[in-house]
Amino acid sequence: MYHTMSYEVSRLSEMDIYLFKQGTHSKLYNKLGSHAMEHKGKGGIYFAVWAPNAKYVSVRGDFNDYSTDAHPLRLRQDDSGIWEGFIEGVEQGLTYKYHIVSKFHNIVHDKSDPFGFYAEVPPKSASRVWSLENYEWYDNNWMKSRYKNNAHNAPISVYEVHLGSWRRHVEEGDRYLTYRELAVELVAYLKEMNYTHVEFMPLTEYPFFGSWGYQVVGYFAATARFGTPQDLMYLIDTLHQNGVGVIMDWVPSHFAVDMHGLINFDGTALYEHDDPRQGYHPEWGSIIFNYGRNEVQSFLISSAMFWVDKYHIDGIRVDAVASMLYLNYARKEGEWIPNKYGGNENLEAIEFLKKLNTSVYGAFPDILMIAEESTAYPMVTRPVDSGGLGFGFKWNMGWMHDSLKYMSYDPLYRQHHHHQLTFSMWYGFDENFMLPLSHDEVVHMKGSLINKMPGDTNQKFANLRSLYAYMMSHPGKKLLFMGGEIAQYAEWNFERSLDWHLSDFPLHSGLQKMIAALNQLYRDERALHLYDEKREGFEWIDDRDYSHNCLAYVRKSDNPADTIYVVCNFADATRENYKMGILESGEYVEIFNSQSTQYEGWNIGNSTPIKSIHEEMHGRPFSLTLTLPPLGVIFLKQRETKPLVQLEKPV
Repeated sequence: MYHTMSYEVSRLSEMDIYLFKQGTHSKLYNKLGSHAMEHKGKGGIYFAVWAPNAKYVSVRGDFNDYSTDAHPLRLRQDDSGIWEGFIEGVEQGLTYKYHIVSKFHNIVHDKSDPFGFYAEVPPKSASRVWSLENYEWYDNNWMKSRYKNNAHNAPISVYEVHLGSWRRHVEEGDRYLTYRELAVELVAYLKEMNYTHVEFMPLTEYPFFGSWGYQVVGYFAATARFGTPQDLMYLIDTLHQNGVGVIMDWVPSHFAVDMHGLINFDGTALYEHDDPRQGYHPEWGSIIFNYGRNEVQSFLISSAMFWVDKYHIDGIRVDAVASMLYLNYARKEGEWIPNKYGGNENLEAIEFLKKLNTSVYGAFPDILMIAEESTAYPMVTRPVDSGGLGFGFKWNMGWMHDSLKYMSYDPLYRQHHHHQLTFSMWYGFDENFMLPLSHDEVVHMKGSLINKMPGDTNQKFANLRSLYAYMMSHPGKKLLFMGGEIAQYAEWNFERSLDWHLSDFPLHSGLQKMIAALNQLYRDERALHLYDEKREGFEWIDDRDYSHNCLAYVRKSDNPADTIYVVCNFADATRENYKMGILESGEYVEIFNSQSTQYEGWNIGNSTPIKSIHEEMHGRPFSLTLTLPPLGVIFLKQRETKPLVQLEKPV
């Protein structure tokens, strides 16, 4: 079939071009790329691509036998560098690439569409003509109340998932589950485990499966490995209908070197820096965006906006923010270029991040913008107008490193490392933190979480249960990578399913039950989540009992009746007659014990209510006498008592 070409039509207005060149266009996905439209009563596809240093651009695809000269595009005469054209009769699903000949040295590239919505399944690399408009959403109730579920005072407990290895069909060649199969199996599991949110490792299209999605080529394309864009929409829609929020990892810090992607797009360093001291990432072998180029800012901001707008994503976790903030990240002396003041801060990236958060939060104030940021860079989660970067949350990498290091020690030596547990509260409210036990902690020879724990099998499980209980009672939102809840022994392997057979064994299933119980407790008990980011929600009772490896603290809400007392015993011996100071007299009950037999624990604790005594302890007028289980964490709460009936006064 012959496909007529027309240059008389454009989806781009003068305002679009102005905003694009200013770096403030936040919805370029509605303009660039391929879009179905009618022209002079004929249906077809409008194509538009940014390639300012090209001397010739054409669209080659299924519809013209991949001819390089059948459908050339026209360069707009407005200095935008955008090439465009309308091709009559092109249908949805057909594949295409842009054939680009550079002004320089006649460099020729065939590129996938930077704004393509769908692509061939890797290792194939062409883009597909695709519309996102034919999906009907049924998550209206969730979207109306999303602000409540994403609020800073709400419980946010996140299950981090890699879709290709969470669960597989072993009987069908060990294939991935599809988006629609996950909408059944994963959704049911998240509900069973009482998670509030799920976080997907990158879903943007990527060539190399071993990059786990972190080396991207398609910033507007849902990876085709698991189905169509509408299939992903169905998964997200189903999650929302079941009360689960969706966070997506997003990677503006670097992109893949694959030649069908963004690299050297028009024969020049268009999206990246030309100088490898700025444009090449030595740690990951990838390419760094040029954040000082306005058009690149518009591209990236539009990508973040796209997933929230078109896919109803509830949160974006921005990957590797530290690598963006510092020019010398992973570089030796002489391998980086200082900023104009002679410092190592990437001033252009800093301004980009501020613009990103301002733009996305401005359009969608009810979502989450989360920074994976591992340094002490200040005010990451403070408003831009107050000098901050404007993120809503930041991963607390310091807490993660210190906690895992502490737990790795034999209890005999933990007394010498007590500060690794208490130090997090010195800075715990400087930012809005999320506590991550993520995929990064169970790969690259780091070992699984259960195998980081010391002792025999029973002690390992007791230690891991106590770590999770400590995490859930510590200020900050929570994140756990898949497999951690069943104590997978092996390091995470992206090429195979989790070892689900382990949940058939009591210790593993007991841990799984405990995670579900902790998630429910975290959701139900306001003291555990209301002031996750505020100092008034936390108070030490005793942070100095290093000789016994013990910690005691209080979690509080705006109602004293909600108060929860937390006592951690990281020693491997039972502690009898442990006295803890409290403010109010009464009876207290153990509402959680990590050593409960429900979780295959050692059945040591306080099974009956504990009455307070009028004896000062820890600077408080009353005290409780407790039994602390070894390698255990307990939560206590004052027992509810009915108020006395007030008799009427005699007349």
